[in-house]
Amino acid sequence: MEITTVLFYLFSAVLLGSAFRVITAQSTVHAALFLILGFFNAACIWMLLKAEFLAITLVLVYIGAVMVLFLFVVMMLDINSDKVRQGFWRHLPLAGLVGAFAALEMSFVLMGGFRLNAAPEASAVALQLGNSKLLGIAIYTQYLYPLEIAAVLLLVAIIAAIALTLRERKDSRSQNAGVQVRTKKADRLRIIKMAPSVEAPAADAAAAENNKGAA
Repeated sequence: MEITTVLFYLFSAVLLGSAFRVITAQSTVHAALFLILGFFNAACIWMLLKAEFLAITLVLVYIGAVMVLFLFVVMMLDINSDKVRQGFWRHLPLAGLVGAFAALEMSFVLMGGFRLNAAPEASAVALQLGNSKLLGIAIYTQYLYPLEIAAVLLLVAIIAAIALTLRERKDSRSQNAGVQVRTKKADRLRIIKMAPSVEAPAADAAAAENNKGAA
């Protein structure tokens, strides 16, 4: 057995184990750390498939940026995992059925690639350009319309996230810049007139009390 085959099975086993621990870990921080481990092993598999650009992108974007942000958010929110996991086993059969159906669909799509006897040989021009440039040419020529559709979907998701975040709630505090600009001096400061009052010193007050007592 070749070393690449051994590494593939090793990375695949660690990937499956970490993915299983993501959904079964009791701590949210531990689940995020197992997800980082899964992404790293997926990047190693991409390296074995000679897709260096995708592997580096997976490490830099998902592990270096997205998952670090996830960890910060999880640590700051201090989520109660016990409350979140209520009803987990009740929904497990439906989740398993959906996962099995998704795996079946992916197997139908990928089965044609598994039937290949040998990988097609790359041309001299492709070897000279490199994976990154070939991937860019394929995305912006053959897959341009799917890329634009994905960009529009991401834009809609960003707008929806902002709209959900900025919705008015009773327990949220926010500033209205328009009201602040239209505020006048009379709305912030009120001048009132009071009659003057003179307070006697403490010694004089004590003497007056003694005089009253003596009288």
